[in-house]
Amino acid sequence: MQERYKQYVNNLNNEDVNVRLDSLRKLKMGIEKGGLDAPVQGNDVNNHIHTTYSFSPYTPAKAIWMAYTSGLKTAGIMDHDSISGAREFIEAGRIIGMETTIGLECRADFSDTRLKGMRINNPDQKSVAYMAMHGIPHTQVDRATEFFKPYVIARNERNKKMTGKINSILSPFGISIDFEKDVMPLSMFHYGGSITERHILFALAKRLVDIYGKGQKLVDFLKYDLCMDIKERFQALLLDKGNEFYEYDLLGVLKSDMVAMFYIDAHKECPGVQDALKFCSSIGAISAYAYLGDVEDSVTGDKKAQKFEDDYLDIVFDVLGDLGFNAVTYMPSRNSLNQIKRLKSYCEDMGFLQISGEDINSPRQKFVCEAMRRKEFENLVESTWALIGHEKAATSNMEDAMFSKKTVGKYPDLDTRIKIYRKIGLCKE
Repeated sequence: MQERYKQYVNNLNNEDVNVRLDSLRKLKMGIEKGGLDAPVQGNDVNNHIHTTYSFSPYTPAKAIWMAYTSGLKTAGIMDHDSISGAREFIEAGRIIGMETTIGLECRADFSDTRLKGMRINNPDQKSVAYMAMHGIPHTQVDRATEFFKPYVIARNERNKKMTGKINSILSPFGISIDFEKDVMPLSMFHYGGSITERHILFALAKRLVDIYGKGQKLVDFLKYDLCMDIKERFQALLLDKGNEFYEYDLLGVLKSDMVAMFYIDAHKECPGVQDALKFCSSIGAISAYAYLGDVEDSVTGDKKAQKFEDDYLDIVFDVLGDLGFNAVTYMPSRNSLNQIKRLKSYCEDMGFLQISGEDINSPRQKFVCEAMRRKEFENLVESTWALIGHEKAATSNMEDAMFSKKTVGKYPDLDTRIKIYRKIGLCKE
């Protein structure tokens, strides 16, 4: 790649959104003029790409470029408690010629349901579960921002307290991090982004590298001073001083072993699930429960082997149905085929739209989920195009949203709706 194009790629993570988008235009122009090779696209889709507006190595513009050069056909933004990167993501998709979907992910409180006291899909806390709001109409971005603003503020109060707990744990070693000086600058908080536990641990990872350097000394500190059980493959990564993703790998190790030491239960920052669903419906978005399933060996290395909702999946689906969820989102690469087959059966029985996407938040992750190429998951590609069609229709008129009262009354059969909205999604404007 010519140096000027490398600079344009680097500028996709520039602090200035105008520089980012202009650089993307120049890269697209380079492809059109033959200076850069166009990627080979198949039918791969991904509806769950995190950006720097929550935690990710990629701004929305860089995420689109990575998705495009990876060969994805469509891409979807999915940040925690934030939709602030959506307009950049939409514009970046338009520049590069890629269909996009926009949404956000939040934690909802299920304490007023039969799932109270149960570990649902959240590794860190019972009674609280992750849910997604997919296909947010573009006219509703500001409303979504306003709805989550108080929850982001509450989250930061808790973030500060968790940072304090980390400092207490590490005080015997003379190690500390400052929330305002070390954590916040790693985020897009001042541009409407959210701050997550990953930001706190990333700041800690950087501090540990500053103190111990990369390699054996740091590994020894983690193993013998903090008593962490580091898997062999991740220990090898931390012993490699030339590892270009060193701090992200260290973050993964810290998240797997350290969160339980400093985690504070989330309450004020989690809307009640009924309130979240009511708001999601009011903006014409598609509500989706995020299935995790029992974890044996974490793909990303940041989750311990742990049991989740599989033992009482029937109760989970009964609650989801009673609450009025529209969809279930899952990741084929994270679970066994038997787990997914069972999940799909429940979705079909309950009439839930099935959505998928790999939650990209690390530079080691691939944007393309090869597991989705299996025949068993063809429906996930179809539903993505239906999701795109829904977003187009709902942006023009919210009454035409895929799950609006008007649409469901006209087309009560979900499969029929999927076919209709898929056609809209595939239609070139």
